[in-house]
Amino acid sequence: MPSALSAPQPVAVEAGARVLMSGGNAVDAAVTAALAQSIVSPQMCGIGGYGLINLHLAGARGSIGVDAPALAGARVRDDMWVDKLIRPNPGGWGYFLEGNVNESGYTSVCTPGAVKMLAMLLDRWGTIDFGQAAEPAMRLAQDGYVVTDALAIGWKRANQFWEGMSLRDHIHSNAEARRIYLRADGETYDIGQTVRNPDYAASLRHIVKHGSEDFYQGALMERMAADLEANGSFVTRQDFTQYRLREDASVSGSYRGRLLTSAAPPHGGATLIAILNILEGYDLAGMGHNSPDYIYTVGLAMKAAFADRNPHMADTDFEDVPLAWMMSKERAAYWRERIDTGQPIEPTPSQAESPHTTHVTVVDSAGNCVALTHSLGASSGVITPGLGFMYNNSMINFHPLPGHPNSIAPGKGRTTGMTPTIVYQKAKGASDEDAQEPLLVLGAPGATRIITSVLQVILNVVDFGMGIDQAVHAPRFDCQLDAICCQRRIPIWVLDEVNKRHPAIHIPYSHGGLALVHAVHIDPRTGALSGAADTGNEGMAVVV
Repeated sequence: MPSALSAPQPVAVEAGARVLMSGGNAVDAAVTAALAQSIVSPQMCGIGGYGLINLHLAGARGSIGVDAPALAGARVRDDMWVDKLIRPNPGGWGYFLEGNVNESGYTSVCTPGAVKMLAMLLDRWGTIDFGQAAEPAMRLAQDGYVVTDALAIGWKRANQFWEGMSLRDHIHSNAEARRIYLRADGETYDIGQTVRNPDYAASLRHIVKHGSEDFYQGALMERMAADLEANGSFVTRQDFTQYRLREDASVSGSYRGRLLTSAAPPHGGATLIAILNILEGYDLAGMGHNSPDYIYTVGLAMKAAFADRNPHMADTDFEDVPLAWMMSKERAAYWRERIDTGQPIEPTPSQAESPHTTHVTVVDSAGNCVALTHSLGASSGVITPGLGFMYNNSMINFHPLPGHPNSIAPGKGRTTGMTPTIVYQKAKGASDEDAQEPLLVLGAPGATRIITSVLQVILNVVDFGMGIDQAVHAPRFDCQLDAICCQRRIPIWVLDEVNKRHPAIHIPYSHGGLALVHAVHIDPRTGALSGAADTGNEGMAVVV
């Protein structure tokens, strides 16, 4: 049987596919692809960041969730930015602070977990070691990689949906970042030019030689901690040495008789399940795909689930998140009544989150399935001299005022929209609901719009019977606060009808502009694999 892989970066897909073709498993391929992604998408992800995996092992029941969160440093206080608050972001995401202290530079950095997660995955479930998985990434960093259209444009444009710093701004904010990612004329690299980062390659070689724990306990940690402390970061040596992964990091639900598993709080899985619970009470197929009725109903279900998510979602190690209530069928029935009677749904604004993340989906020939989402946020711009990799800027995801479930606290993780998901269906001839086989493995970058985009691909497959290409490429929409925001491929006359009942607008994107879904489908009759990469970017899906 073949294997399949999908991700936003073709060079990373190829690196992972070569592992599969050499006899490696889905975990081997996912980690290899993820490390390659960290080089060619240096502000999307990397060893200075964080990640989340949803893993199904062939023959096992259900899935395994592992969370490697970016955690606030030991020096933070919940009231430390009260006097720096300027105003809420008018786009509805987060707050502007004086000096962008939560968004860029050393004060925006949280303790990274990606290295610990990737190494653990290989140690526990892989068949290759970290050195083998890192080899393509080290080669790309040392020899250089060609700047793609998407990377060059990303470096030159402003943010898509909210005011704030661009990727280029983050590079300009740090001397090491400028040295690596700006040309001699002070501009970012253009399409077709080559970027080299031998310092990143050296950092990976150091981890290979000294082990992944050196990143948290050894010489590499000392270099990072000294630089962070000297420049006012809240992250300390103790934050590195005490860092722990969070296992059992998944939630489960059902939709039209199918089990699905996704990411536990403070991530997006519970909200995805809540939306599906609401929609289970409607004949979506009877409405017609992307009809006015469909867009109105699904859009309001999204809005309702976010009305529950935004005031409550938080790190459950610190806060009591009403998870059972949020994902209950009873709560879904309440929201359906409000939708059906036209009662207003008014979510509170959510915290800032960048769409600058990435994802890889893999299913191997044995039936192992991986959905791995990892990120730097939009990156802090900060690179410790000589190490080559950027740190995350995850402090932006916290509420800057005390008294909120997502307020700042030492060692706390902040909310994200990451939603790596596996949909199961009952195995042929099975007599109980525990006998489930994977049907769909998917995830995306794209902040909280990950949740609503993953949702629509699931609906496209389950309710409309679409093949995976059609399911991923179909026009999408999103509704979290105010208007239903639709890709331009949804015709204006459809929006005109929706607007009679609820505000609906076009975003300036025909493809993209929302989350970039990467999915693999397993045919329930034949077991054949098919993959799809979102056309909003340069993604690639292969079956090998």
